[in-house]
Amino acid sequence: MTAVPQAPPPDDCLARNEWICGEYLSTRRHILVDAVVQHLEITCVAVAIALVIAVPLAVVARRWGWAAGPVLGLTTVLYTIPSLAMFSLLLPAYGLSATLVVAGLVLYSLTLLVRNILAGLRAVPQETRQAARGMGYGPIRLLLTVELPLALPAAMAGLRIATVSAVSLVTVGAIVGYGGLGNLIYAGMNTYFKAQVLTASVLCVVIAVAADVLLLGVGRLLTPWARASHA
Repeated sequence: MTAVPQAPPPDDCLARNEWICGEYLSTRRHILVDAVVQHLEITCVAVAIALVIAVPLAVVARRWGWAAGPVLGLTTVLYTIPSLAMFSLLLPAYGLSATLVVAGLVLYSLTLLVRNILAGLRAVPQETRQAARGMGYGPIRLLLTVELPLALPAAMAGLRIATVSAVSLVTVGAIVGYGGLGNLIYAGMNTYFKAQVLTASVLCVVIAVAADVLLLGVGRLLTPWARASHA
């Protein structure tokens, strides 16, 4: 009885469904680029909107002490809502759209940003404020030229954490079709497409690390006095 010859294994890493596959990168490049662009757009828009909202909230909480409790309490409650539940609650207002994901990320980012900006404003020495007032600084000028610049180190720390968190949470947006690289991860897990899952996951990590390093550098450029104090 003659043995049936075995078929040779496929010479394509895609056909073998390997985790690491250069062929996937070369043949799916445009898909990866589109996913990365969507991931970055949603992250940047959400964090920027959250920052615009967080600064006035932190200023109000600093100016009027009674407002600090409600502001921090509300933003903390928002942060405790699970991401799937958050998107479900926002669904009637925004529908299945990228705006839904952005709105959810804005609400999540507020806690991290408001707390850190408020901490930075509270850390400004009272003597500095009094000296500025003695020089004729009004409330707006005092805030813009003294308090906010001195609060920058704490604010940038919060911005870094909020940005990295947003990069991670964008992937959850895959449930509504707007998850950037999360779309590829979700589809790859459903079909057990190893190269797609690993590649998209690694790209998410790369984006998070790159964003953190970039913001760290920006923070150091904006706060040269902080570098001098640590030298």
